[in-house]
Amino acid sequence: MIVITLIALAAGAASSLMFASIISGALISLLLFYLAPLPLMVAALGWGPIAATIGGIAAACGLGAMFGLPYCIAFVVTVALPAWWLGHLALLGRPLPQTESGNGAAPTVPVLEWYPVGRILLWIAGFAILTTVAAMLTLGTDAEAITGSLRRGLLRILGPRDAATSGDAERWIDALAIIAPAAAAIVAMMTLTLNLWLAGKITATSGRLHRPWPDLKRAELPPMTLVVLSIALAFCFIGGIIALFAQITATALLMAYAITGFAVLHTLTLALKGRAFWLSCTYAFVVVFGWPVLAMVALGLADAVFGFRERFLRGRPPPVPAS
Repeated sequence: MIVITLIALAAGAASSLMFASIISGALISLLLFYLAPLPLMVAALGWGPIAATIGGIAAACGLGAMFGLPYCIAFVVTVALPAWWLGHLALLGRPLPQTESGNGAAPTVPVLEWYPVGRILLWIAGFAILTTVAAMLTLGTDAEAITGSLRRGLLRILGPRDAATSGDAERWIDALAIIAPAAAAIVAMMTLTLNLWLAGKITATSGRLHRPWPDLKRAELPPMTLVVLSIALAFCFIGGIIALFAQITATALLMAYAITGFAVLHTLTLALKGRAFWLSCTYAFVVVFGWPVLAMVALGLADAVFGFRERFLRGRPPPVPAS
């Protein structure tokens, strides 16, 4: 327990320093800020959720003592709580019903069914929605106040330096203020997903991951996610703060379907020659241009409706056993 406590405190200290580095205003601090959940997630996956709990509490108390209660609450909501809960879910498993062997004896090692990756992805979307909505509520309690605060902040950062370009700049700022909440949800969704994946890779490489590496190609969201997405899209058109929150919810869920779209792509290209090259090109196009992610969203939604992966895997011949 002493070792776990020391590791938890070290992870909490690293996470809090990375989170607080945003105060410096340096460009590298933005990367450290987004990677702040990583140490606590590594502690949760490698030494159990109790390590993330101890580290998160210690880090939150330290930030609160140095910078005040708002920083403490922000750290808990955006870093400590997601790291602890996602680490807990990743290690959550239940034994499958055991079948007796040929001699009548039950197997000695139970086979575990681990918490589905798709449901973890849905929890990540939930945390992205929670953190984005909480951030927007700090700017105002209605849509006009939130948009106005975003516009004033963008104007201070990107404001024009001469009157000739003021009209175009203000139009760009107005557009950015409108899409900023959805963009924040996308960033929160992708950073939490990346942090959990990196934490899993780190603990698996070090031999501390207490579960087998999941088959990410089979990740799929629960069927009810489509219903929630449809309701959120419908509420996007009613106006006001409800529409703003519905846009954040719809954006996070669409990004979850984009991630499952990549899983579908990895499955459908199993028999393709030069698969690694084409997948690398796809990821490069998405990272460089951004808009091709819409194709992944469409692929994820289509698979949720039509089951492309199941049809593809049923149609593949079984692997030939090695002689």
